[in-house]
Amino acid sequence: MDLNNQDWMSALPEDLWDIPLTDLAIPGSHDAMSYCLDISSPLVASESEFLRLLDAVLYCFTRPIIFKWSTTQDKSIEDQLSMGIRYFDLRVAHKPNDPSSDLYFTHVIYTHLTVLETLLSVATWLKSHPKEIIILACSHFEGMDEKRHESFIFSLKKLFGSKLCPRKEPVLTLRSLWASGYQVILSYDCQTAIRHQELWPDIPYLWANKRTAQEVISYLDCQKDHGRPGGFFVAGLNLTADKCYITKNSKESLRTLTFSNWKCLRKWVEEQTAGSDPKSLNIIAGDFVGPLPLCSLVIALNKKLVWKNSSQIKKHC
Repeated sequence: MDLNNQDWMSALPEDLWDIPLTDLAIPGSHDAMSYCLDISSPLVASESEFLRLLDAVLYCFTRPIIFKWSTTQDKSIEDQLSMGIRYFDLRVAHKPNDPSSDLYFTHVIYTHLTVLETLLSVATWLKSHPKEIIILACSHFEGMDEKRHESFIFSLKKLFGSKLCPRKEPVLTLRSLWASGYQVILSYDCQTAIRHQELWPDIPYLWANKRTAQEVISYLDCQKDHGRPGGFFVAGLNLTADKCYITKNSKESLRTLTFSNWKCLRKWVEEQTAGSDPKSLNIIAGDFVGPLPLCSLVIALNKKLVWKNSSQIKKHC
């Protein structure tokens, strides 16, 4: 596991400290918490009645398949942080018929770890890396009513405190965030967030919903032709297999599918640029960010920005 990127933001050249964070290339983790899925947990409420029925009748057959196609990561959130991941796709839920107030992460099924114990680990990591900025994108919120939202938001404020960057901040740069002591940009994909200045709106995620690298790249290139969204946005490299493909390829997994397509995805990432140009990228998220060198590839794109800035300065001189 490559830990050379655990303080990559603070190690960036000073030329990049004053450009918007939305112009930097930032590595992200798709379904970041799926490394600790509980194979015996219930299916999430949004899954189809057909899958629910099939799972009830053929549990011993369906569960291993669900588990290996729902698992997108194999490293803990602390390891992902230390490898350089700074954007986390976090899908939050309350289990049905659970009398406790505990929340879990989901991807078809629920995780072993609770949300708050996980985020406590994140807060602890941030204390040891005071110049690293992270983006937590909380979404989905299965089984959560208004009361649970408010309770969860209260816990988030208490946990991260003054490290939470309010959305009123006009332009986010590394230098301005360091000066204010902010380390957490918290995106909360729910209308409840409007009432809380500490919460940012949902961040657009460009998701191809395709099975091959060529299809994903074609989709992302098409999106680039339309111009970049305002603010933060994510280009998702994650592949998706439909039920027909999974049924016909029962010995495969999301891991084998991702690895077999990686060479093509890697080449595409290396060709991308960060910055403010309409076709530049911001956050690039993928699966299995531990064994695959996504972090180093994405962080390296910022070197192109340094070269570009230096060229522009020489040109004006």
